Amino acid sequence: MSSPMTGDTTADLAIIGGGFTGLSTALHAAEKGIECQVLEARKIGYGGSGRNVGLVNAGLWLPPQDVRQRMGEQRGAALIKTLGDAPEYVQSLIQKHQIRCEATRTGTIHAAHSPKGYADLARRADEWRRLGAPVDLLSRDQAAEAIGSERFYGGLVDRRAGTINPMGYVRGLARAAQGAGARVATGVTAQKLRRVGERWIVETDRGSVVAKSVVLGTNAYSDDLWPGLRQTFTMIHYFQLATVPLGSRSSSILSGGQGLWDTGPIMFSLRRDAFGRLIIGSMGTVIGGMTGLSRRWAARTLRRLFPDLGEVEFEHCWHGRIAMTPDHLPRIHRLAEGLYTPIGYNGRGITPGTIFGKAIAELLAGGREEDLPLPISEPKRVTSAAVMSRLYQMAFTANQYLKSI
Repeated sequence: MSSPMTGDTTADLAIIGGGFTGLSTALHAAEKGIECQVLEARKIGYGGSGRNVGLVNAGLWLPPQDVRQRMGEQRGAALIKTLGDAPEYVQSLIQKHQIRCEATRTGTIHAAHSPKGYADLARRADEWRRLGAPVDLLSRDQAAEAIGSERFYGGLVDRRAGTINPMGYVRGLARAAQGAGARVATGVTAQKLRRVGERWIVETDRGSVVAKSVVLGTNAYSDDLWPGLRQTFTMIHYFQLATVPLGSRSSSILSGGQGLWDTGPIMFSLRRDAFGRLIIGSMGTVIGGMTGLSRRWAARTLRRLFPDLGEVEFEHCWHGRIAMTPDHLPRIHRLAEGLYTPIGYNGRGITPGTIFGKAIAELLAGGREEDLPLPISEPKRVTSAAVMSRLYQMAFTANQYLKSI
């Protein structure tokens, strides 16, 4: 899936990060004739992309009316439209490039964990329906039938959405980018960026890349390559565990094939994969591996939601990072001339990463910054980021403990 980099090279565009953003940029730029070199420090999808929950959702974490309020009517409405259509675009890439990622197009369910959560979903539903989106607000009984659990107060089904195996998708993007002519190198760590004349020099542990433009596709895995970038968001973790294949035992759970997440302040997620596994997750890190606290939390949560399921075994666990911004809106920064980074996806990596990568490619192919999905912004440090990240982790650990007893 990758080609080796064993010395100095040149490219029109150097892309740092082998996730959704970087590989979407590489694919779309290569299709436009731009010579691309992708540099990934580990393996394709090692970061947040491969560790994603796998919900191909429309829009942002915020309700659409709140997006317009924070961005302004014109820019907010444009972003809502762009990301509302994004699941369809992701599915079109999957079909075009024959990406094997267990893709479904049966929607997702945003489940109400409380009456207050249901009121929030009703507000979202009213606005999405006003915009013509195919969403349905489920009563408590309807949600119980769709989810297979009576523990929720209702739900919002978005029929634009779906689910994927995120690692399958990101690997498929890598293959498609290479097929379009991009070079993808793994195990290459970018160590320094410097501008010389009209070119950038990316110094790595395997040689240097001289390029006209650079895109940082590192999001929540940003380091000190560009000073201060990782202080522009609050980093939180999200963990998941996968059961063994359950066969017909789980057939009543999300029987329509939808993925699920809830309205709780410490979010919970659930989906079924193509092999009958349940993949359950929440905010925080894996604690204790396959036999510790996180495993007990997952087992207890499944028993609470689905008492007829019985005891289940788990076979995999993992966690990844999410970049949260103060206003829950993503960013596109121009860090310097010819140096861009989309960042701060707030847990919505699949669709914004794909769409923003496409937009950056169009910009570098001769487009205008004014046509990007977001206005270009200057990076601003979040002074409380490190402290808040630690406080969140303490709260998430406490949540795992309290819900595992």
